[in-house]
Amino acid sequence: MAAPSRNFLRVLPRCQKLFFTCRAPSVSCSSLTAHRQQSVRSYAAAAKQKEKKEETVQEKVVKEKQKVDDKNRHKPYGLTAWAPVDDVYMVRYYPKPVYETAVSIEMLKNFQKLDFSPENQPVYTNLRLDMKLEKKKKVDPFVSIINLPHPFKSDINKIVVFTENPDQARIAMENGAAVAGGAELVEKILTDEITADFYLAEPDIVQKLLPLKNKLRKKFPKSKRGSVGMNIPKMLALFKSGHEYMVEDIYVNTQVATLDMPKEYILENIRAIVKDVASHKPAEFGPFIERAIVCSRPSEGLQIKIEELLPREEKKA
Repeated sequence: MAAPSRNFLRVLPRCQKLFFTCRAPSVSCSSLTAHRQQSVRSYAAAAKQKEKKEETVQEKVVKEKQKVDDKNRHKPYGLTAWAPVDDVYMVRYYPKPVYETAVSIEMLKNFQKLDFSPENQPVYTNLRLDMKLEKKKKVDPFVSIINLPHPFKSDINKIVVFTENPDQARIAMENGAAVAGGAELVEKILTDEITADFYLAEPDIVQKLLPLKNKLRKKFPKSKRGSVGMNIPKMLALFKSGHEYMVEDIYVNTQVATLDMPKEYILENIRAIVKDVASHKPAEFGPFIERAIVCSRPSEGLQIKIEELLPREEKKA
């Protein structure tokens, strides 16, 4: 018994040593595995705040239309030639002709003969405006009335004059007003009992006419249009036979004459309209009218040279 017990005691320390040696790697492996498992989180980690980047001011690159100088070219840029060699051609391949105003009026009269259309048909002009001023400012759309050198309407405009002064009402009626009165006319206008082409007023009564603002809209009396003032006879002289035109977006489209009028009369009326329109923009901001077209009711539009219609500046010595 003594010998086996001695052998057991000799073997036991070695077995313990081997046991703990084998256990050590397993512990280290488990710890590594646990460490790896901890690195992969099973929950949503708090998102890190992104560092704010400094805002860089980016200049907006405005693509300007390519301006080509065609003066010294053998043909216009992107087109076939300066003028067609035949009387039948594709319009889009050639530059649109620009006529002198007198020539264009004569062409309209010839069109009327070929079309067998009425001789007294209206003649229109269409003006495209450059409304830009300094920076982002623009010319506000406006309404204007002028006395044409040669009126084309035979009837007189119907005018209502608002005044609380009986003497001024009498003067208005003597100078051609259709109706003259005070605030009592407001209700009659709202119910369409009284209608007119233009409405004039004295400054003192304008506040009492505010209920008519939505009804009359652009016809509501305003000092900018010259329909508010103390000189009633002068206002009536303008509005009785005056011709009204307005700016819509950047265009003025208005009748200027009838085709049966003499060519010189039509030309003078167009010149008067162009001169009045050009006066609404200061000259230091460049030309106001970019393009002008004349046409009759059934005819095509003819582009005209606007430079010859504008008033010429006198050169200072």
